[in-house]
Amino acid sequence: MSQAKILPMSSTTPSNADLGEQTQAEWAAERAVIEAAEKQRTAEMEAAARVMRERLLAEVGALPALPGVYRYFDAKDEVLYVGKAKDLKKRVSSYFQKNHGGTRIGMMVARIARMETTVVRTEAEALLLENNLIKALNPRFNILFRDDKSYPYLKITSHDYPRMAYYRGAVDKRHQYFGPFPSAWAVKESIQLMQKVFKLRTCEDSVFNNRSRPCLLHQIKRCSAPCVPAGQTGEYARDVKSAEAFLRGDTDAVMASLQEQMAAYAERFEYELAAEVRNQIQALAKVLQQQVVDESSATGGERDVDILAVKVQGGKACVNLAMVRGGRHLGDRAFFPKHVDDATAMLMDDDEALSPERQVLEAFMAQHYLASPPPGLILVSEPVDAGLGDVLGSQAGGRLGGRVSVQAQPRGQRRIWLEMCVKGGELALARLLAEEGSQQARTRALVDALELSVTEIDKFRVECFDISHTAGEATMASCVVFEGHQMQSSQYRRYNIEGITGGDDYAAMRQVLTRRYAKMAEAAQLGTGRLPDLVLVDGGRGQVSMAREVFEELGLDLSLIAGVEKGEGRKVGLEELVFADGREKVYLGRDSAALMLIAQIRDEAHRFAITGMRAKRAATRTGGSRLEDVPGVGPKKRSQLLQRFGGVRGVAGASVDELCSVKGISRELAEDIYRALH
Repeated sequence: MSQAKILPMSSTTPSNADLGEQTQAEWAAERAVIEAAEKQRTAEMEAAARVMRERLLAEVGALPALPGVYRYFDAKDEVLYVGKAKDLKKRVSSYFQKNHGGTRIGMMVARIARMETTVVRTEAEALLLENNLIKALNPRFNILFRDDKSYPYLKITSHDYPRMAYYRGAVDKRHQYFGPFPSAWAVKESIQLMQKVFKLRTCEDSVFNNRSRPCLLHQIKRCSAPCVPAGQTGEYARDVKSAEAFLRGDTDAVMASLQEQMAAYAERFEYELAAEVRNQIQALAKVLQQQVVDESSATGGERDVDILAVKVQGGKACVNLAMVRGGRHLGDRAFFPKHVDDATAMLMDDDEALSPERQVLEAFMAQHYLASPPPGLILVSEPVDAGLGDVLGSQAGGRLGGRVSVQAQPRGQRRIWLEMCVKGGELALARLLAEEGSQQARTRALVDALELSVTEIDKFRVECFDISHTAGEATMASCVVFEGHQMQSSQYRRYNIEGITGGDDYAAMRQVLTRRYAKMAEAAQLGTGRLPDLVLVDGGRGQVSMAREVFEELGLDLSLIAGVEKGEGRKVGLEELVFADGREKVYLGRDSAALMLIAQIRDEAHRFAITGMRAKRAATRTGGSRLEDVPGVGPKKRSQLLQRFGGVRGVAGASVDELCSVKGISRELAEDIYRALH
């Protein structure tokens, strides 16, 4: 793997010149002393390992036969595995009393340096503690599902004329929330339906309070315009109640209410209004017909249902979650856990080994529903622990009365849902495996094209830099990371570039590379850090020359650097690679998989830089820093204020009472903000 080039230490065997002053006998004596010291050090390490193993076995022997959670740590004090047991003594001792050979369990047990255990009262408590620790510690040998953002909801605000909104975040009891939905698309589709059928507003309160005439949505019959006096009638409140009932799944009641309205208008000879209600009924009926879910025959009274299907193949796993809320099928969402191969080899249930599918599914349910309360009914493609539903029900608390039904072999319509979910999971996993295959091929193509010395292709790492500014204003540098055949967004970094002449991209590149690699170079030379295998800069010979100067000053390997130079006419596909170590330029070819990968990384660096630059420029031009200077206004509150009022100007134009209406803004803080902006 490409690393910083460090001068090697002298050879263990002296040269002939050295032997001019040192006889062969003296060298042999020194070598014998070194070998003796090495043998002694090895013996000491083996003795320490025996002492550590004896201490572990003593701790295992003293464990109680009670429910609990155990944690294994290696010599670096990094957590290896977190497990739960209904009998701690029996479960933990099974790891140390058997010879596991070269299996994954054997490899893990050989690395255990110490352990910790926690005794709990019940298996339910053990399950909750285990999965909280798994999420917090990210153990190497546990199935781990990525902690995604919270699920989106459809929110209906508390207001005289409520608005609908897409919402993601903590729930405020003042408003009503419907969901969760599996995706943002599902929420937005529902909002469009509510607009079409019930004509509820979606505008912000700041817009609503300042309108003098109806907007375009009213003209296209997607809003009843409660922002003007003509639309502020009791019918709007009735439409809000109908929408809420529909979202709860009370479709029969909604349809009956609409039919009553239509008949009432017809009796009063208000045929235009009757025709509008008829159109509402037709639109709603069309939506209900499109739904695969037939709630009356399928749910058995349950309007909220989750369907879970698991598929394990090729060392990968997929859990597909389909969601039914209010009797409506909202779509599905696929989850892909990490550490599947290692984790499924670890779990032992007394003498009965659990199937990988069951292990993955139980891990998903335990981790997912600790953060997201479960519905009353969960359909699963694999049988799971009988007590899991009780644990999830107790975790959900009073909302479900402590009852969650988990069904593995449903019939009728429920079986159709499950089959659909299984098919979706199979397709998602097949797509993942195909994508990973192509991604690995692209990585290999790049390594081969540049003739890089990479020993582990799965750990091949690329860092790419770009500079962005507007005529020298708000200069921003970005660094994006490609590793493990994919972009690693959590490792992206932005750098504010200061102290240079505006528009000097070369000075900006020098600054960001120096800041990025100065400490990294020191760590690599000490053997405690790792440099990337390839450093890309977006630019030609000028930027590469600047990178070369920085790397020479830091004593780093120049062969790591490559510049992405635009081709003739700046056309996509004609890019060439420029190197800092004197190699000739390389044109990979328009259809090259290596060039496609480089283009993806370069474009991501450009996107990340320009979005940061625009945000910095906007803050400078609109005086966003004025809000930052107010004590008590952090990034979250500042973002809420700017979103609510449409920018700093809107915040400045708001009264103290309006500022107080923003979540987290007290009257005292609102007064401070008002004074700061006036």
